[in-house]
Amino acid sequence: MQYRQLGNGPLKVSELSFGTWLTVAGGVAREQAIRCVHAALDHGITLFDTANQYGAGEAERVLGEALKSYPRDRYMIATKLFFPVGDEPDHGLSAKQIEKQLNRSLERLGVETIDLYQCHRFDKETPLEETLTALDRALRAGKVRTIGFSEWTAEEIEAAASIAGAQGLVPFSSSQPQYSMLWRKPEAEVFAACARHGIGNLAFSPLAHGALTGKYKPGAPPPPDSRAANAQMNQFMETGGRHYRSEEILTAVACLKPLADELGLSMAQMALAWVLRRPEVTSAIIGASRPEQIADNVKAIGVTLPREALERIDRELENVTVWQ
Repeated sequence: MQYRQLGNGPLKVSELSFGTWLTVAGGVAREQAIRCVHAALDHGITLFDTANQYGAGEAERVLGEALKSYPRDRYMIATKLFFPVGDEPDHGLSAKQIEKQLNRSLERLGVETIDLYQCHRFDKETPLEETLTALDRALRAGKVRTIGFSEWTAEEIEAAASIAGAQGLVPFSSSQPQYSMLWRKPEAEVFAACARHGIGNLAFSPLAHGALTGKYKPGAPPPPDSRAANAQMNQFMETGGRHYRSEEILTAVACLKPLADELGLSMAQMALAWVLRRPEVTSAIIGASRPEQIADNVKAIGVTLPREALERIDRELENVTVWQ
């Protein structure tokens, strides 16, 4: 494993992070989810990403249980708030909501400090200054080490940086955008905005919800042990107006298999190396339902894709890639 500094903040994290979006929140059995967390630790992964919303808090509970037997300096926890949790109607990034949800996350995780606390989305109903002041207060109280956001626009990033600078508030150090060979929207504006303000990026869905692993074949049903065949785990495989198992996408992705073979890589390894090639990306967030998937993914670390391979990827995926 290799490690990178997360923006201008205090965290130095593994180039692969482990996400609990669906896996730990109920996509696989609790014991298997815990084995996957332990396998991630064994392979040098240090950052574990979750959210209060995942499984109505269950993901945080399971992650806390999985990590509790390890020294606290062995791992870092990133969690988020914004969406309603369970049946609660409350949501957003108000000062009241931040205080309430932060305390609940700390309790579920069983820790005194969350390493990275993230705004899961932008809150158009709450003044940005209120949100930033509440996050600053949480950080100075020792409940949080650094702060970030997920899926904010460049304009929202610029506005937050301006307020933090003018008010002397702790700035964001982390962004969490969706980013993969098939979803390149951050390249248009978000990466540049983050670079201007010392913000690192944690790329989620780097395998495009499994489409880039090569396990899904055009014209064929999903393998019975795959995420797409699991009703609890496949609900987000259509996102942003895309169906990641459409014939068009899977046919284009299948054309990359010979290239991966030539490079001596699995399809997943090539896709992860592609994401990590960008200096703006600090870490790629992977998920897993089996420990052996993590063992495969970590072999992407240190891989440099040649220019000819990058050009070939662009050509093969030109008609199915989202740029803006």
